Amino acid sequence: MTVPEEESNKVESVVPPSDPPPSAPESAESTPPALIEPPVEEKALIPLPPPPPEEKSDDSKAIVLVDNTPPVVEEKHGSIDRDIVLARVSTDKKSALIKAWEESEKAKAANKAQKKLASVGAWENTQKADIEAELRKIEEKLEKKKAAYVEKMKNKIVLLHKEAEEKRANIEAKRGVDLLKAEELAAKHRATGTTPKKGWFT
Repeated sequence: MTVPEEESNKVESVVPPSDPPPSAPESAESTPPALIEPPVEEKALIPLPPPPPEEKSDDSKAIVLVDNTPPVVEEKHGSIDRDIVLARVSTDKKSALIKAWEESEKAKAANKAQKKLASVGAWENTQKADIEAELRKIEEKLEKKKAAYVEKMKNKIVLLHKEAEEKRANIEAKRGVDLLKAEELAAKHRATGTTPKKGWFT
């Protein structure tokens, strides 16, 4: 190769390295100036990894603080749930007491009514027994009166029959007398040949 070619190659080899510097300003323009660090500082950051973990630890502490707030909310919810449970327990206790009181009052009312019903039944039985005894007395009196009345009526019937028999006997006796009279008068008229003045021919 000739000397001019070597110089041109050197120029070409020099030119390519000059191209990257313009790209550096473009990257500098695209990235914020605060994030651009000199090469020396980059070399210093590479051998020091501990600072980023410290920042992460700070972040984790901040997260822990943020995490500490929800337990407070949970405690509030827990206290609210506890209040609700206590309110339910108190209402259940009250309802149980009311139910027990109601059952006791119902039992008292039932016992009271049962006693009154029993007393009414006993009163009814005594009154019924008294009335039945009085009725038996009245029936006995009526039976005695009835027997006396029946006896009296029988006696009247006997007397009536006796009187009727006497009347029949008198009638029969009078008839016998009248028959005898008629027979005597008929015989007399036959003997005399006369006719009776009274009776058939008038």
